[in-house]
Amino acid sequence: QVQLVESGGGLVQAGGSLRLSCAASGLTFSSHTLGWFRQAPGKEREFVAAISVSSRNTYYADSVKGRFTISRDNAKNTVYLQMNSLKPEDTAAYYCAARSWNDYSNVRDQGRYGYWGQGTQVTVSS
Repeated sequence: QVQLVESGGGLVQAGGSLRLSCAASGLTFSSHTLGWFRQAPGKEREFVAAISVSSRNTYYADSVKGRFTISRDNAKNTVYLQMNSLKPEDTAAYYCAARSWNDYSNVRDQGRYGYWGQGTQVTVSS
């Protein structure tokens, strides 16, 4: 049974930082592209970042580029999202997701991710 478990969310002031973690089990972690998505209240879930199996390629939404960094540790079956210079508009539930390494479709397409975590809440106060 595949499980993705996010942690690290919380309440932070604008300009602050948080690091999210997502621990995976039940799948060959090193064979999966990992992504982070977020959903704010009343809005659709949107792409945040993704990372290839070897960490060679990373992808970011324009809204977080330069502030967020995605990374992974295949030995620990964990993907991270370092979030700096947080803004109130970053407030959302953040989800990690996994898809097979040999899916070459757009990494921003959340429909291509077969495995999802339960989410962790990030709240940024102004």
